[in-house]
Amino acid sequence: MKPGTLRKFGRVDLDVTAFAFGTAPVGNIFAEIGEATSDAMFQGSWDAGVRFYDTAPMYGHGLSELRTGQSLRWKKRDDFVLSSKVGRLLRPAKRETINFAPWVNAAPFTMEFDYSYDGTMRSVEDSLQRMALERMDIVFIHDIDVFTRGKDQPEVFKQAMDGCFRALERLRDEKVVKAIGVGVNEWEVCHEALKQRDFDCFLLAGRYTLLEQDALNEFLPLCEARGAAVLVGGGFNSGILATGAKPGAKYNYAPAPAHIMDKVARIEAVCAAHNVPLPAAALQFVVAHPAVPSFCAGTRTVAQLEQNLAWFSHPIPAALWADLKSQGLLRQDAPVPE
Repeated sequence: MKPGTLRKFGRVDLDVTAFAFGTAPVGNIFAEIGEATSDAMFQGSWDAGVRFYDTAPMYGHGLSELRTGQSLRWKKRDDFVLSSKVGRLLRPAKRETINFAPWVNAAPFTMEFDYSYDGTMRSVEDSLQRMALERMDIVFIHDIDVFTRGKDQPEVFKQAMDGCFRALERLRDEKVVKAIGVGVNEWEVCHEALKQRDFDCFLLAGRYTLLEQDALNEFLPLCEARGAAVLVGGGFNSGILATGAKPGAKYNYAPAPAHIMDKVARIEAVCAAHNVPLPAAALQFVVAHPAVPSFCAGTRTVAQLEQNLAWFSHPIPAALWADLKSQGLLRQDAPVPE
């Protein structure tokens, strides 16, 4: 599939490209990326046909949104789809007073969680100001999962359903935004949100991949039934499906445990037998599900971007998917590319 292939975004009157550009890295996560490199990745993705861009106030304490706006500002607004997030408010502060970790040399704003109705309205307005763009198409409620909020998650989830959702529902009703959703690291949280409220979409990071398909149990079938679209991020499980099972490989942002290393090594062997790079299979598998119109990937260099784009369209024989299933490395009910 070509990165610029247009696909319908669930039940919403919106078409998105199958490849989406994720902007967390240009927020300087873990290491600094220069302005020229950031802009070159935006322009390189655009030249490759990508027209879906995802950002968030969290990424670089606003730096990602600033760079997203700078790189897209003079494109025709109707030519691309833009998503950002709510749940954090940014306030200006002296750099020396801010703990930026894990961001490096980020924008001079502190962050605080705010899932209230008023906080959500302000967050949307602030994001538009930072980007200097007239609208966002999609807004996700960000990080209301156990991974981020720990023991406070049940209360945070309730706050978001009572506050953020009401605000976003109003913005959707008034046609300020086209789609509203939840962006988290756990499919169970997405599933509960869809059961409770009328969401259009989700951004699910790392929980529907070539390595993990538990989301097929309940969440993805409900998305299909309700016409909810799922933008999948973290398709490499934070590293190991890109690097392979080599020493130091990362899984969920930590060293991969032995059983994960073993399974990935077996998947790698099947890919090698068909002359297919493991990352190509990982990227293309995700968008085969009918509820997943697009895969979101962030990159640190132009070379990484170009490599991802090449993997996304690398030819893969049907026999590879059949072999993965026959060896018990892929669920039998997992949709695969044609």
